[in-house]
Amino acid sequence: MKITIKDAETGNRINMEIDDDNTVEEIIEEAANYWKKTPGAYVIRLGKKILQADLTIEEAMLQDGDVIEFIPDPEGG
Repeated sequence: MKITIKDAETGNRINMEIDDDNTVEEIIEEAANYWKKTPGAYVIRLGKKILQADLTIEEAMLQDGDVIEFIPDPEGG
């Protein structure tokens, strides 16, 4: 499935091809590496919900075409 990740700080976007068994943490690491940021300082938000890093894509209920936000961790990282 394909999703779009939006950097909340810059508005930049990347498209990513993911599988149901990928984890949210893997998405964070890929996006952080792409944008040259520190993975531990960011989280993924879908709507108003912060997705837990250890969830799989299936558990997080991400759908093909979803746009998720890459945001600074509000609890610090």
